[in-house]
Amino acid sequence: MQQVKAVVAKAKGAPVEVVTINVPDPGPGEAVVQVQACGVCHTDLHYREGGINDEFPFLLGHEAAGIVEAVGADVTGVAPGDFVILNWRAVCGECRACKRGDLQYCFNTHNATQKMTLEDGTELSPALGIGAFAEKTLVAAGQCTKVDPSARPAAVGLLGCGVMAGIGAAINTGAVTRGKSVAVIGCGGVGVAAIAGSALAGASPIIAVDIDPKKLEKAKEMGATHTVDSSQVDPVEEIKRIAAETYDGADGADVVIEAVGRPETWKQAFYARDLAGTVVLVGVPTPDMKVPDLPLIDVFGRGGALKSSWYGDCLPTRDFPMLVDLYQQGRLDLDAFVTEEIGIDDIEAAFDKMHHGDVLRSVVIL
Repeated sequence: MQQVKAVVAKAKGAPVEVVTINVPDPGPGEAVVQVQACGVCHTDLHYREGGINDEFPFLLGHEAAGIVEAVGADVTGVAPGDFVILNWRAVCGECRACKRGDLQYCFNTHNATQKMTLEDGTELSPALGIGAFAEKTLVAAGQCTKVDPSARPAAVGLLGCGVMAGIGAAINTGAVTRGKSVAVIGCGGVGVAAIAGSALAGASPIIAVDIDPKKLEKAKEMGATHTVDSSQVDPVEEIKRIAAETYDGADGADVVIEAVGRPETWKQAFYARDLAGTVVLVGVPTPDMKVPDLPLIDVFGRGGALKSSWYGDCLPTRDFPMLVDLYQQGRLDLDAFVTEEIGIDDIEAAFDKMHHGDVLRSVVIL
């Protein structure tokens, strides 16, 4: 067992604390990872605010990259010294989704069996089964995905959650390709990643929708061909207008990605898509939110698909190495998502910056 410094949320809504925790030696199927970098994701704030569950205290952080320090018995996929991105989809191989070949929908992803604890022995709940706002963390070995060791940890670690969620929402869930038009509603970290994924796939036009001029400017830098300030114009009508300029007869975008997670913006996405188009919900709603009142004839008459995207429908072993290779080739600018690098003591301040829309990602360097 080792003692390391980590960031813990002990009570709902209370500021996070930097404390010493106990990290067990890895057991069968487990690995201890020395964390090098971890992004500050909105999901961590959801945990702190009690928006996911009330299993406090939480060991926060999950968007991370680092070096495998030790592995337990029966681990063959990774070894000490491997550079890995941590993921929260360690497929089980046994559930119905896995057995039918849909590993990206695994119903029973693995986490470490042992628990990390506070110094007094209180068990910690690691965020998304990872808990990487820590100098070292214990995870299931399947949560470690080997990638090119020369890649920058602060950039590629973001594939562990938000950037992968956005890119995957476009490419995996929305099946964005050349010849398709895309609109993205909400240009935070995930939305901008969806724009980058759409650009990578060759879509055009790529329409970014937000109420914040700073976010719209970043969306343009990441590949948006058009921007829409939805505080000034009707975003549905503007998306339809822009799509029709490129494709004669279009009545909206082929794929509309909702990256906010609110009923109002989901309804906008529903009506902003072309006939037989696709809506992708990647923004995470709260449990109390309801699908807006829609005439059933509109659902039937518009056809197409209404999808949700979990983790960008990714398969880490397939997607992480590919995207890291594209980053290394200069074709995917992951560095652009890193607004600032901070220390482990600066996470509460990073949450405040996130609230005000001042950053795409603050990344903790450990």
